[in-house]
Amino acid sequence: MSCYKLCKTMIEKGNYEYQSMIGKLDAFLLVGRITPDEYTELVGLMDAQKTA
Repeated sequence: MSCYKLCKTMIEKGNYEYQSMIGKLDAFLLVGRITPDEYTELVGLMDAQKTA
């Protein structure tokens, strides 16, 4: 399973802590494990859950 798909599954299930996941996504983006578009999508999903 790709890093992107794993993160997306965790986020969709709500199985994460916001600040910790942001740190992980930042690191994954930095080392090229996820693309900028994937990063934007994943952060958007988390932000939508945060405001819901």
